[in-house]
Amino acid sequence: MSTTLTPDAPGVSETTRKPMSKSKPAPRATAESMASKQRDISVSEFFAKNRHLLGFDNPRKALLTTVKEAVDNSLDACEEAGILPDITIVIEDLQPDRPASAKSSRYRVTVVDNGPGIVRKQVENVFGRLLFGSKFHRLKMSRGQQGIGISAAGMYGLITTGKPMVIHTKPKASQQAHHIELAMNTKTNRAEVTVDDETDDFPPRRFRSLTPGTRELAASSQFLADTDYPTGTSVSIDLEGKYQKGRGSVDEFLELTAIANPHARITFVPPTRESAADEDDVPLLRKNKDRELAEDDTSPPAEAAPPTPAVTTETGGVILFPRAVSDLPPETKEIQPHPRGIELGILLQMMKEAQSERDTYTLYNFLQDKFSRVSSASASSFCQAIGATARTKIADLDHAQSEKLFKALQDSKLPPPPTDCLAPIGVRQLLAGMLKGVRAEFYAASSREPDVYRGRPFQIEAAIAFGGELAGDEPARVIRFANRVPLLYQQSACSSFKAVTETNWRNYDLQHPRGGVPIGPLVIMIHMASVWVPFTSESKEAIADYDEIRKEMKLALQECGRKLGTYLKKRAKMRREGERRDVFQKYIGEIAKACNAISGVDAEELYAALLEQAKRKTAVADLELDEDGKAIKDKGADDADEEGVIILESAASRTGVDAHDSDAPPVGKLSRAEAAALKVHAMRGDDEPTLIDVKQPDRLTQKGTSSKARASKSPSKSPVPAAAPKPAADASAKAPSKPKMVLVNGKLVPKDQSPGLF
Repeated sequence: MSTTLTPDAPGVSETTRKPMSKSKPAPRATAESMASKQRDISVSEFFAKNRHLLGFDNPRKALLTTVKEAVDNSLDACEEAGILPDITIVIEDLQPDRPASAKSSRYRVTVVDNGPGIVRKQVENVFGRLLFGSKFHRLKMSRGQQGIGISAAGMYGLITTGKPMVIHTKPKASQQAHHIELAMNTKTNRAEVTVDDETDDFPPRRFRSLTPGTRELAASSQFLADTDYPTGTSVSIDLEGKYQKGRGSVDEFLELTAIANPHARITFVPPTRESAADEDDVPLLRKNKDRELAEDDTSPPAEAAPPTPAVTTETGGVILFPRAVSDLPPETKEIQPHPRGIELGILLQMMKEAQSERDTYTLYNFLQDKFSRVSSASASSFCQAIGATARTKIADLDHAQSEKLFKALQDSKLPPPPTDCLAPIGVRQLLAGMLKGVRAEFYAASSREPDVYRGRPFQIEAAIAFGGELAGDEPARVIRFANRVPLLYQQSACSSFKAVTETNWRNYDLQHPRGGVPIGPLVIMIHMASVWVPFTSESKEAIADYDEIRKEMKLALQECGRKLGTYLKKRAKMRREGERRDVFQKYIGEIAKACNAISGVDAEELYAALLEQAKRKTAVADLELDEDGKAIKDKGADDADEEGVIILESAASRTGVDAHDSDAPPVGKLSRAEAAALKVHAMRGDDEPTLIDVKQPDRLTQKGTSSKARASKSPSKSPVPAAAPKPAADASAKAPSKPKMVLVNGKLVPKDQSPGLF
């Protein structure tokens, strides 16, 4: 056994005792030491460490975000200046010889626009400072909101490549452009300029000879022509990224931007090399050569066809999204906040700011000047509600009166805020954009009346495209927009997607699995226009799920769904009527021949009468629809015919009809929007009329004789028998020497084998 000796145990001398070594505890932090470590945090330094909040969380998304922010700024600038946007995007691969296994590469993204340009003294603030802009405090619809986007893209490029931004801006056509290179200092949130020159090289001429496609377009003045860019801005950013087509790519973003902004002309020069794809390419658009309509014998002559709408083209790898309309969106106006959209703290802050502007500011004037929809009578009633008068100054109000005023504002029944601050796309431009971007046969659009959430006006628009070249066995494609900007990520968290899944698409003859999107050849587009879109994050990828917003989205989708359901039922009925006529036309020759043999009636006259009656009874098959989906012959007669509809059909999308069949129903008139023809047939109902106005023949007895008299004849111009009786068939069978005849082009000709009626 081993024993342990302690210092107090007997037999242990003092000399054998050793003191135990103990480490000194670290000194505790004091208030003074903690205060010495505290310092300000720059907003740019914060976002440099948390760049995923801005959409720079992976190389592929970073490339898309950079293009998105630059294009949004260009569109906003052009529209505010009243200029039809002409935007060119060039992506250069700076490492084309990289290995195939590389997960990213270095790119140079350049965006050139023909906007009003930027004055020299503001360039550093616009491109080298976060949270600087003119759109945050105003209540007016615009794509940008926070003043972060393009500066954050330049900051990301500087972090990943160490290269500064290169800016060319030309505010006046008669003066030279400014060439500036700057880099952001994340510690101070300020830009440091390294190059500041004046140049005549705007737009940059080197891009005209960049690729064979740019050289070809530049030779015909279709690419960065000096006349198209008298003023404008060009920004170039070197960054670490990944270019790959498919969902969530730069290509998809530009396709959707062209749909939501049909007034813009966008030219895209992609890099020469694409990264290895992780998924299939699923663009809405196809190559122009794949969109050509198959011509057939029934096509109208070229000189009679109206001009076709602008469609996306590709020349030597350069993709051109042409301008579909020449009208700018309506100019928006800035409005004041609505009283029901503020909170108590905001009200107190507004009162303090108004007091600093003018010491003599009265409550009566404050309510009318700083809020919308507050009339003089309403302002007087609010003053009386808190025990004040029209001459009471803001400085004389105490906190209790301010709270009472806030409660009175929230309980008031004021008119909703004005909507001239919004610029919705509109039904016509929605249809024009969908025609330019989606190859389908049916288009419908709906624009709701403006509504309010948290005192801020907003408007919801929806559009759908059905059939055509869209895949019929896949889930519907949902494309989302906010203030004309495509939203490509966080789809399931977006209020738009939730509205689609909650809409009952089974009511419109579509397959709809529970909790998912409908199945079929369908593209669904939803657009929200607002003075302040409630995004779920700073990267602006999804719309917050407010009840008021989701309700309006569902109503817009249901309106489009009703139009689609009406079209599908009409198409089904037209198809069935055409099939009935086709079946009847196969046998009217035999009927006319048999009747001629029985009664001696003129076969040609009888054939014409039967054909005329068949056309009259199946007139739906010949229905011609205009560009709004309304019947041309009886426009306005059918309550189901609604506005905001375009129906197109190419030879590839015709159902159940041979394009070369001369007996097929005629093609409808071409619309102004696109060379479109309607040639569809549809579903039989129980109450449909018969092809011939005759009574049904009596049932025959077992001996083959009728129990009643022969049915009455039809009241047509020519005698048309109701039905060939059984004995007539036996009589024709007893005369085998007479050859069988068939009516071809109005003449009876012999035919060895022909389907017989009897």
